[in-house]
Amino acid sequence: MAASRRSHASAGPASDPAGRRKADSAAPGLRLARPLLVAILSPAGQPEMKLGALVISHNSAAELPACLKALERFLEDFQAGIVVIDNASTDGSVAAAAAAPHAKLIALGQNLGFAGAVNLGFDALQDAEAVLILNPDCVISCSPAVLAAELEAPETGAAAGQLIGESGTPQVGFQVRRFPTPWALTFEILGINRIWPSNPVNRHWRALDLQLDSPTFVEQPAGACLLVSRRCWLALGGFDEGFYPAWFEDVDFLRRAHAAGWRTRFHPRFSAFHRGGHSVSKVSWARRQLYWYGGLLRYANRHFSPAGKRFVSAAVMAGLAPRLVMGIFTDRPSQALEVCGKVMRLAFSYLLTADSEPPRRTDRRAAIENCGPLGSPWGQEGNRH
Repeated sequence: MAASRRSHASAGPASDPAGRRKADSAAPGLRLARPLLVAILSPAGQPEMKLGALVISHNSAAELPACLKALERFLEDFQAGIVVIDNASTDGSVAAAAAAPHAKLIALGQNLGFAGAVNLGFDALQDAEAVLILNPDCVISCSPAVLAAELEAPETGAAAGQLIGESGTPQVGFQVRRFPTPWALTFEILGINRIWPSNPVNRHWRALDLQLDSPTFVEQPAGACLLVSRRCWLALGGFDEGFYPAWFEDVDFLRRAHAAGWRTRFHPRFSAFHRGGHSVSKVSWARRQLYWYGGLLRYANRHFSPAGKRFVSAAVMAGLAPRLVMGIFTDRPSQALEVCGKVMRLAFSYLLTADSEPPRRTDRRAAIENCGPLGSPWGQEGNRH
């Protein structure tokens, strides 16, 4: 196994394109069959690589028990451990996580956001060769071994499976998407996708044409339940903590991975129940607008051409009017005006910005080592976002 795996410190697939092409062309059949062979030959179906599980919690007391109970059913698969990072919850999330006998808790005194918590989790799960990132409203129903087998292919940096909604059917249009284009985001911003959901731009973005009944390469599975290899995470410098507190950080990570030569696999034999939106429902309309538009504009500024990102920025400014009207009827009018003003200024600044900001990550390994036993509150240095 050691010979088949590159060092964790490897720069990733893009570091040796010539070698990778040679390996790919030498035995393409063996390369494609390897994940299946690993899954069959691994003892008791256990993953060959050392896995960790990471649950990011924020006001998730009601969802955590089921999530953690499911992980503990497959405890033998998570040899590197199960970690819950609580982002400064004000409900009973900390107590719910602490009650799980096999989960280690890091209770934060500040909200690091999803990306910051993921990076902290990778640092905490130091022995994990891959980490299953989970929202607390996800309940896995089978062993992650089949996903781990997909990561044995040297070019594969992430893997995901089916997300089953409350209706008992796969969450088509959410569980797997293509990377958003300027047109896709513009249609979303202007409400065209809501009025005409079957339009070709929306169908392409939400991958409604894909057949997902067999293992396949995909672009962007949902970050709600995503297995990420440490090699890929290290090569990209982690998740970008500039996406705060949520939205578009998983899309950005996978698109940066794709650009660097990594690939993402979907395997329908792995599934998890996903309720969806449990934290979002507790965030005010005003904050949702700021967070969603902020993440969208940061993503567009990094990944689109100058013309594309200006197109999206202009669409944001044009689409604020109906959002303002909606806000007037759902929040105080003065608050809606304030939020729309902030978003307008942000969009205008991106309209004039030529360069994108590099990914942001804070190294917190020393803090983990000095914070005492996992479960101790720490991270009181103040929110820099």
